[in-house]
Amino acid sequence: MRNTRNREDLHLISFLLFFLLSYSAALFSPPDNHLVDCGSSSATTLDDHRVFLPDSNCRSARLVSGGPKISVSADGESSLDREDLLYAPVYRTARVFTALSSYEFHISSKGTYIIRLHFYPFSTRRHNLSSAEFHVFSSVFVLLSNFTASPDTSSLKEFILAVNEEKLVISFVPASSNSFAFVNAIEVISAPVDLIGDTARYVQPDQIVRFDGLLKQAMETLYRINIGGPKVTPFNDTLWRTWVPDSSFLDSNSATKTMYFSGRIMYQKYGASREVAPDSVYNTARIMDVSNSSDSSSRMTWIFSVDHDRRFLIRMHFCDIASLALNELFFNVYINGYLAYEDFDISAATGRVLASPYYVDFVTDVGSSGLLHLSISPSRIGAASRVDGLLNGLEILKINNTAGSLNGELPVALILQSSRRGTFGSTLRSLICGLGFMILSVIGFMLMLRWRAESKNRVSWSPLPMDASGGKNAKWSQTV
Repeated sequence: MRNTRNREDLHLISFLLFFLLSYSAALFSPPDNHLVDCGSSSATTLDDHRVFLPDSNCRSARLVSGGPKISVSADGESSLDREDLLYAPVYRTARVFTALSSYEFHISSKGTYIIRLHFYPFSTRRHNLSSAEFHVFSSVFVLLSNFTASPDTSSLKEFILAVNEEKLVISFVPASSNSFAFVNAIEVISAPVDLIGDTARYVQPDQIVRFDGLLKQAMETLYRINIGGPKVTPFNDTLWRTWVPDSSFLDSNSATKTMYFSGRIMYQKYGASREVAPDSVYNTARIMDVSNSSDSSSRMTWIFSVDHDRRFLIRMHFCDIASLALNELFFNVYINGYLAYEDFDISAATGRVLASPYYVDFVTDVGSSGLLHLSISPSRIGAASRVDGLLNGLEILKINNTAGSLNGELPVALILQSSRRGTFGSTLRSLICGLGFMILSVIGFMLMLRWRAESKNRVSWSPLPMDASGGKNAKWSQTV
């Protein structure tokens, strides 16, 4: 009996070791993973075991500054929200810049990169970081323009862009000669090759066309939503992303229900991978069932506030965890009221495999309203089933405008020109003030010398007699 139990224990241990080794092998290991704790003098380890290196002693990141490299530390304990506890260690220090300054990262693998900039505006005796106003750019793209961090709140700004050089440069520029820039931490991570495709469905009011060239654009992540599920933290995402619940964005008129799947997610070779979205996103969903409803035109809708007059990439994640059989689930997708995908057949898209992840990328323009409505509705060709629509995850990313900017209208060239003009103007003002002071000092010194000379040689003359020829009666008196 004891030998049998020992053999069972050995089998269990072997299985667990095999599972752990298989899981470890499946984890994504980016070729470039630069984590920088700005302003720190030592390495910082987060609870997820990632190590951020100090920017003062980091081989992979070089800091180049046109002014003093100011390191500041928070005074006492910071008042971070509970959601910020993961990154709290890197929010205790910051690097402050009073002139154009850049971080240069060595790139070993060209391709798509994820850039995360961390800002937490604490105050010190000499610097109140919430008063900083600055621009951030990389290559030809403006990432942030006239950015000011909200007081007592951390900000994580995530960007995606292609890097085709052996060096990635991220630059910080004060918005004016009276302001400054700062940053707490930087992440530069090479993304999986399948994270961003080059094409999407371009949704226009009168037609759907092919949109090419996504890989040439810069993008900023605005929303990353786990539809129908709880918050997903970086602990449960191979790319250290955060996915928030959809409840605060769901239209109150949407009649839906959530679903959780405890089975295995069937990732396929040419489908979505765990790096595109983790299991925690694909094993939950929000579904709609109108089979018992008299209103067959109902939709489940989400509403998002976005910048007006801008272009966006919308990625919808699908994984049929609700159907009992194949070829039962068909539905329509609407973006701002326009039909973006009609009669979407999720079984055909996944190669006739249930619980298999799949995503669709859409590009759309948002006008002056600044609102983005996304909807799922039943298809008329759908078979009678318990599910008439489904969505598992959602991502919304802003695409750069024609000026190459993700925020504002200023291109990189104008920001650099303004920076040089501000530097030259402040230098010229300093030179003029210094020269004026020197001139005034010289004039004052010369006047003082003249006054002293006149004081020593001052002579009082008495009136001369009428007979100035110098007779013996002539008198000449001198008083010194």
